[in-house]
Amino acid sequence: MQQFPCAFQFNERFLLAVHDHAFSCQFGTFIGNCEKDRVDLRLSERTYSLWGYLLKHMGEFINPLYRREDSQLGVLRPVSNPQNIKFWRGMYMRFEGWVHPKESVMERLCIMKDQSSSLEDHIKLVAKRVTSVKNLIGSKTYTNSCVKANSMTDSAFSSMSALSEDATINDVMSAPTYMTRSLQPAVNKADSLSPTNDGRSRSEDYESGIDSLQISTNTIASSGGENNHITVEQMLLELDSVAVEWKSVRKARSCSCAMQFEHFTRKYHCWRCGRIYCGRCVDKQIHLPGHESQRTVPVCRSCCKKVLCMSV
Repeated sequence: MQQFPCAFQFNERFLLAVHDHAFSCQFGTFIGNCEKDRVDLRLSERTYSLWGYLLKHMGEFINPLYRREDSQLGVLRPVSNPQNIKFWRGMYMRFEGWVHPKESVMERLCIMKDQSSSLEDHIKLVAKRVTSVKNLIGSKTYTNSCVKANSMTDSAFSSMSALSEDATINDVMSAPTYMTRSLQPAVNKADSLSPTNDGRSRSEDYESGIDSLQISTNTIASSGGENNHITVEQMLLELDSVAVEWKSVRKARSCSCAMQFEHFTRKYHCWRCGRIYCGRCVDKQIHLPGHESQRTVPVCRSCCKKVLCMSV
């Protein structure tokens, strides 16, 4: 693994887990000397499989440097010179804290990979919301320009109608019935432009009424031509549901449950608050509102309760 770091899909922790559980008897995978012994003991019915456990915690054992093309190079031929053979301190000096660095390179790479994945997913959703707001502002500007043009036309028509109001009424009174019907809309239009009780013209009321029909700032339509709408409170919830900064594992000594962190103890980050916890405290998998993909991610118990309460 040191000479071909990109050719193996699993990391050093995976090998240590297989080694430990080969003698721990917590799983029935390695119990018995042959397949007949395992069938006679009915291990498939009475015990759990180690491979199922490893599959459930796959993110803990994945090598962040793995590349598929490097694993298809054929037979790997390591250099067996004495200077290339190194002592496996992770196996034989696992519990000697002074031998290991404060921060593992592989663990740091795994954390950076998870954080980058979370931020990329969050950026996609934020870009989607920004596009929706831009489209909303553009449609609002276009509506206001149309209202202003209509108000200018109405004011011009009002001035012309005011000059010829008396003549129009006299002509209407002396005209035949069929002509009176054709002129009735014009009289109604002139009446709509007459002053109201408070001194304002009806055209001004019409303009202010159109302006009051602006799209509410509390409701923003989602992009992509969808009919769904999202409120400002929901947008703030989306922005607050993803941790932008994650705590560094360099100074992490213990979890909030008082569990001490060893060198090979996997430290988990809550994807919502960014704090560091042990595996028992980060046992919830939920989807965060701030992620565009809506995939399930690990969060701590307190953040899980907050997200579930706010989403109800």
